[in-house]
Amino acid sequence: MKRLLLPLLLASMAVLPACSPRLSAVLTPATEAAARHDILAVLSTQTDAWNRGDVAGFMQGYWQNDSLVFIGKSGLTYGWQPTLDNYRRSYPNQAAMGQLDFSRLQIHPLSPDVAQVIGRWHLARPVAGDLQGHFLLVMRRIAGKWVVVADHSS
Repeated sequence: MKRLLLPLLLASMAVLPACSPRLSAVLTPATEAAARHDILAVLSTQTDAWNRGDVAGFMQGYWQNDSLVFIGKSGLTYGWQPTLDNYRRSYPNQAAMGQLDFSRLQIHPLSPDVAQVIGRWHLARPVAGDLQGHFLLVMRRIAGKWVVVADHSS
């Protein structure tokens, strides 16, 4: 799995020279625990927003930058606004959005400012039919806030 993440992580680092992680920074048990806690809070906030039908609120967990990358069944999408637009197109109303649940979360801090998150997503949609899949997120702590900089969802 780490071999698959490395090209994505290196690519995200290449487009973020001002935010590059300090490779010499030590990941201590305390910083690892803090990262996991803060990342879980971001995911929880996103879930709550989604389940309220608030796509823009859900997107607050993503890096608001043109270099954000989302990889889904339709291919690559670059940028926060195009990603938001795709979500709004795919999920135009509360019935289409359903109720989101994340499970089987594995949060792996790679440095004090970079982490990968692997998990499963499920949308309970009684009328439209349930959807589910897996995801791999690359998250970065930018300006003190953890955000998704790369999302590969299937």
